[in-house]
Amino acid sequence: MNTHGNTPQRPWTTTRGVIARGALLLALALLAGCVETRFESPLGDNIETCDARWKGLWIGSEGNGELDLDAVTAFHVDDECAFSVIEQPEPGGAGKRVRVPLNSVHAHGRDYLIVADASLAGLVDLQPPHGIDPPPQRSFFFARYRVRGDRIELHPVDSKAVAKLVVDGELDGTLEKTRTVLRVYVRGSRAQMLAMVRKHAIFEKKPTLVLRRSPLDLDAFERALRERQAGQEPRR
Repeated sequence: MNTHGNTPQRPWTTTRGVIARGALLLALALLAGCVETRFESPLGDNIETCDARWKGLWIGSEGNGELDLDAVTAFHVDDECAFSVIEQPEPGGAGKRVRVPLNSVHAHGRDYLIVADASLAGLVDLQPPHGIDPPPQRSFFFARYRVRGDRIELHPVDSKAVAKLVVDGELDGTLEKTRTVLRVYVRGSRAQMLAMVRKHAIFEKKPTLVLRRSPLDLDAFERALRERQAGQEPRR
C-alpha cells in the first residue's frame, strides 16, 4: 500500500456539472478528475461487448425526468451495439458525438460496466494512475447498473469506500488523498477483481445517474439540438 497526502477537511462531492460530463462512467458518473478509482484488470473473463437492453437513445434525468435541450448529455447505442456519447459542451451549443467502447459483465445476479481509461480520451483529461511507475498502458473504470424497462440506474464506484479498503489492507493499491483530491488505484488480476465486487460494497448505494429512454431517435434528437441552437422551437 502506498498513501500520500492529508486527511480531507470536508467530504468529497460530485457537482451536477461533473455528473453531466462524467456520467459515462461510464462513465458513467465515473470521472471528476480529482475523485476517481481505477483498477488494474477488467472484471473477470466473461466480458461481453453488447448488452442489447441498452440499444436506443438515453437521456440523463433528474426530478420529473423532463428533457432539457439547453444542456444535456445523451447516450446512444445503435443496432450494432456501438456506444456513443452525445454531448453539448456549452449550454445551447452544438452537439458533439464521441464513440466510447464499453463492455459489460453479468455476475452473481448483477450487471457491471467496464471502460478502459484510454477510451475516454475524447471526453475527459486523465492523468496516469497515482503511484504506479512506470504507468500502466491501460487501467479500467467500473460502474454497476440496473435496467428497469425504459430506465437505467448507474452506480459509480464509491472512491471513499475503496480508499478505506486500501488503507485497511483489504485491497492492494495506491492512494493519493488531499483536501480536494482522492485518486485510488487497485491492483489485482481479473479473478481478483471479480472476487472484490462479490465481497466488498465498492459501489455507491444509490444511483448517481438515472437514464431514461428517449422517444426520439438519434436523428430527431440531434435535429432538436440544432433547432434549439438556432433559436427555433423544436419540432415534436
